Amino acid sequence: MQTLKGKKILVTGGAGFIGSNLCEALLKKGNKVFCLDNFETGRRENLSAFVENHDFTLIEGDIREFDTCLKAAEGIDIVMHQAALGSVPRSINKPLVTHSTNNTGFLNMLEASRMANVDRFIYAASSSTYGDSKELPKVEERIGKPLSPYAVTKYVNELYAGVYADLYGMKVIGLRYFNVFGRKQDPEGAYAAAIPKFIKMMLNGESPIIHGDGSQSRDFTYIDNVIQINLLAATTNEASAFNQVYNVAFGDSSDLNSLYSLIRKKLADFDPAVLDLEANYGPERKGDVKHSLADISKSKRLLNYKPEFDLEAGMSKAINWYVENLK
Repeated sequence: MQTLKGKKILVTGGAGFIGSNLCEALLKKGNKVFCLDNFETGRRENLSAFVENHDFTLIEGDIREFDTCLKAAEGIDIVMHQAALGSVPRSINKPLVTHSTNNTGFLNMLEASRMANVDRFIYAASSSTYGDSKELPKVEERIGKPLSPYAVTKYVNELYAGVYADLYGMKVIGLRYFNVFGRKQDPEGAYAAAIPKFIKMMLNGESPIIHGDGSQSRDFTYIDNVIQINLLAATTNEASAFNQVYNVAFGDSSDLNSLYSLIRKKLADFDPAVLDLEANYGPERKGDVKHSLADISKSKRLLNYKPEFDLEAGMSKAINWYVENLK
């Protein structure tokens, strides 16, 4: 393992949920952090704790503009590419902008990193790549047919990364995020993730909507587990760890009905009235995977990944943050 200190690290999408948490962790380890974000989905308040830090540089720009990517990559040691237009439903409604951001933007950043001789390129992949595969748990080497434009874009990124590793000798690592949750995840908007949306609505005395019958399951993954594996990817010196894609999850699954019950139980410590709230049910969403559970043995073996937070432990920390910050 190399020491992750004194490096120049570019975090694309650094004002987003995962990106801003990454920026904070990297700064605490003594690195110079550069954040590239166009604030389409990123939030300035996510940067407020460290925006005045002399080791932090904000670059306002769009990864769809190649010149912006070239300038951002200049002199950088490590790129952590988190920038993307997320959400399966949004990709179904807006496939062209999803493609331009997630594929054109990704290739721009990958090529800029190659031209700048960046030491390694770590990128956010997605469990949506498993598509219609019924196999559980999900193993990196076996995927199905993508079910949404978003899933297509994330798989294409993996293909490009592999080609760049093979043709140009770049050190690339893809991290297939499962359902990440935690502090700074945005509860607002039509495409907000379930957990922050549920929490905010219940704190406001409203009953959330569960799409489908609630039996669909996910491998919910707390943000600190995600930070851990990104730092491991940034420091590994094992040759076999590069040009690989890894599942990033806890390795356990929970259905949405159980998730709702857990959130309600933990929120009741702050407001007992939430115990009276019952979930509403709506139609299933197009493009959604029915069940998701990760095999994380490869991540453990090649990156020494040891996720610390299961769903319940992570939820306690997440809810404490939301109760404090949604006042």
